Amino acid sequence: MRTEEIQAIWAELSVEHRRLLLEFARFLLHDEDQCWESILDDPKPRPRLDAFLRESALEVDSRRANP
Repeated sequence: MRTEEIQAIWAELSVEHRRLLLEFARFLLHDEDQCWESILDDPKPRPRLDAFLRESALEVDSRRANP
């Protein structure tokens, strides 16, 4: 979605619907954060995740070095 489209839809919503939408968006963000926090806090080894994080960091470093 483009920002303009979101703004147009938002402008048409009632105050109550805006409030409900914001509460729902906050719930989604919080729920996702909690899920990831519990996954990342789990002490069991995750070799594939570790490899992905290493590869991602290398990719970011190479992009910074060669813009």
